[in-house]
Amino acid sequence: MCGGSKFSTFHIPPSTFFLYFCNMITKEYADGLQTLQQHMLQILTEVDRVCRAHDIRCYLCDGTMLGAVRHGGFIPWDDDADVCMPRPDYERFMQHAHEWLPKPLEARCYETDPTYPGAFGKIIDSSTTLVEREHYAYVGGVYIDVFPIDGMSENQLAQKRQLWKYRFYNRLIYLMYRNPYKHGHGVSSWLPLLVRTFVRHKSIQNALRKTMLRYNFDQCNLCVNYDDAQRGIMPKTYYGQPTPILFEGQELMGVEQTDAYLTSTYGDYMTIPPHEDRRQHNFHYLDYEQSYHDYDDPRPFVKEIRHER
Repeated sequence: MCGGSKFSTFHIPPSTFFLYFCNMITKEYADGLQTLQQHMLQILTEVDRVCRAHDIRCYLCDGTMLGAVRHGGFIPWDDDADVCMPRPDYERFMQHAHEWLPKPLEARCYETDPTYPGAFGKIIDSSTTLVEREHYAYVGGVYIDVFPIDGMSENQLAQKRQLWKYRFYNRLIYLMYRNPYKHGHGVSSWLPLLVRTFVRHKSIQNALRKTMLRYNFDQCNLCVNYDDAQRGIMPKTYYGQPTPILFEGQELMGVEQTDAYLTSTYGDYMTIPPHEDRRQHNFHYLDYEQSYHDYDDPRPFVKEIRHER
């Protein structure tokens, strides 16, 4: 009898191996997202505490408000967190945040940091490092976004003009801080280089701020979160008084007219979107152990932009 193994060959179907590999990746991603969400929850909780202590109107907003209503916390795939404040409260909060917030939290916005490339603020955990986009010259830490809510005209033509100007100035800032060679050294690099050559960051930020302050919040019936474009325009009464809502087991402050706000922002907000419509940032670099203040950015275009500023 010819010799042969007394053990039968164990065959793993390729499909089984593929599913096992995908499950490993999915679990690693889910664990990483949960860690990020826990960091953001700590920031949300501290901001909520400070705002209550200093009589600042602060609301969960956008996907964070939606998550509170539909999921009782974060939307399962969400990798950011948002709050908003009426402009008078936003200005006072940002002015005093360095006194009120505990370390290592920091408030960053153009009004307190002339190099900051944004129209709204962030509260950052400065003990961490986060690079949102590979081709954008901004480095911070794990954060939550803080949006000012401004007054808005009831005239539709004026609304369109305001939103267009906001998009235009925001686009200039983006081009100013974007890697001009993101798409190669051809024609696509010309516009960012021209903007960096002939436009000053301070001038654009001042024009952007003037646009957003065009209509006084306290004197208007309508308000706007400019970052939400047309869907961000709604009656101030939708926000109303900050109203407690449970978020990941914590009592945080949300908008008063929940259904009206979410319907205006999302339409049929209780329907779970299909997988392909679930937006995420897909951050370029994230380090929970190193402060962004100590981060040595290796991207050459970032050093060029910092030198120009």
